[in-house]
Amino acid sequence: MARNRLLFSAPFVGAALVLALVIGLVVGKATSSSGPGGNAGPGKASGLRVDVIVKATDSSFWQSMFAGAQKAGEDLGVEVGRFGPTSETDVNEQVQLVENSISRGVNAIVLAANSETALNKAIDRARDAGIKVITVDGTVTTKTEAFIGTNNLRAGEQAGQRLCKLIGEQGKTSGRVLLENAVAGVQALGDRARGFREGLAANCPQITVWEERFNNNDIATAANQTNDALGAVPDLVGVFAANNMSGNGVARAVKDTGRTANLPVVAFDSDPQENAALADGSIDALVVQNPYFFGYQGVTEAIAVSTGAKVPLSLDPGAVVADQANMNDPAVKDLLNPPTAQASK
Repeated sequence: MARNRLLFSAPFVGAALVLALVIGLVVGKATSSSGPGGNAGPGKASGLRVDVIVKATDSSFWQSMFAGAQKAGEDLGVEVGRFGPTSETDVNEQVQLVENSISRGVNAIVLAANSETALNKAIDRARDAGIKVITVDGTVTTKTEAFIGTNNLRAGEQAGQRLCKLIGEQGKTSGRVLLENAVAGVQALGDRARGFREGLAANCPQITVWEERFNNNDIATAANQTNDALGAVPDLVGVFAANNMSGNGVARAVKDTGRTANLPVVAFDSDPQENAALADGSIDALVVQNPYFFGYQGVTEAIAVSTGAKVPLSLDPGAVVADQANMNDPAVKDLLNPPTAQASK
């Protein structure tokens, strides 16, 4: 495959060093002396347990993160548990999952938190118990060992710039756009929306955001909200959808109303439905992250910090803009169609 190949930006140099260090720890027994000065026991990573807790198990995005985490566990010889609530709005269940990991006495937790603040107490309890915590995708407001995730402010700017360009190609220089978002109060989504507004304003100052709607990560709600905008805003010239569920709902509404050819849409992330919408033109561009990398690198860093190694405090793999012109390029195709895995039973 090329399916297991990862795409990285410049920060991957640090990631590669972490991976090399962890592999060294795992195979330390084979390469060290058995004399008094050597490591006669198994590699330091042997027997470690890492729980990976995502925002929702029903999303291809988070299932791709599971796949990366599972592959890291296989490559590095550690036990990896994969968990998450069924909905990104179920913060209480995610808190309970962290508590469950504490009770199991795992060595580390890789967490994609559904709230900047609601997981703080559970994270603090985990760290007080000696469990290392790596956050991915969105930050929290309490202390953790490290963060891995896209700079969503910058990626949102990329989306605003691309939508501005697409609107200009329609011969329009003014009008309003819908910002279709998923869940309020989530740092990653908030940064994404702010970056979008900044990227749009810098390049298309006469085009403004009509409203930011929140759909609670529900495709049908996103479709209904888009339909409302199509009827209520005569000068609607574009739509930005801030995640894959929002993108799927927007694409459905655009197709159902016959607006595919004249309403530019830029969305975030990828899944089979969004990829199909990109192919048929109901979505014009996708800002694509690398959740497989989040999972693989999250487990890698969790092992590293559990064995006393240093890791980057923050690591950004970057984002790529996919469209019909490049969606079949091998590197972009890998990002649009990453491997997936299910939650642990």
